[in-house]
Amino acid sequence: MKLALAFLAALLLPLAAPAREAPPVASDVQVEQRLMRIAEELRCLVCQNESLAASRADLALDLKREVRELIKAGKTDDEIREFLVKRYGDFVLYRPPLKESTALLWAGPFALLVGGFAVAAIFVRRRRAVKATALSTEDERRADALLKGEQP
Repeated sequence: MKLALAFLAALLLPLAAPAREAPPVASDVQVEQRLMRIAEELRCLVCQNESLAASRADLALDLKREVRELIKAGKTDDEIREFLVKRYGDFVLYRPPLKESTALLWAGPFALLVGGFAVAAIFVRRRRAVKATALSTEDERRADALLKGEQP
């Protein structure tokens, strides 16, 4: 009986936890759709691997609220992105533009890939260059003696 009550309590425990309220949705559906389209292109600065639209972090909710206000103020999508880039840098964009400060970000993965292939090719060439040398008769006799546990 006690086991059944403990099991029931364990099942009902998550229901007792306070639920986090959903962020307020804009009264205008078009504003909300535009917000989500813009937020999909922006990176959550807290989560870093999630889009702003998918993130539930407090900063992400604040940024979405800010973007919603900018949309209501009549700003274009480009103006909103530019505002966020000025405030948080190119890192806020999922696809940062190719420029001097982001060149390593764009070229880095390719450079690592080429470098990895170069290291592998050098390693393989060196392994092939090392030729196995045959043991002399005396070395074979000593090796056999060592394997048998005898003194050579």
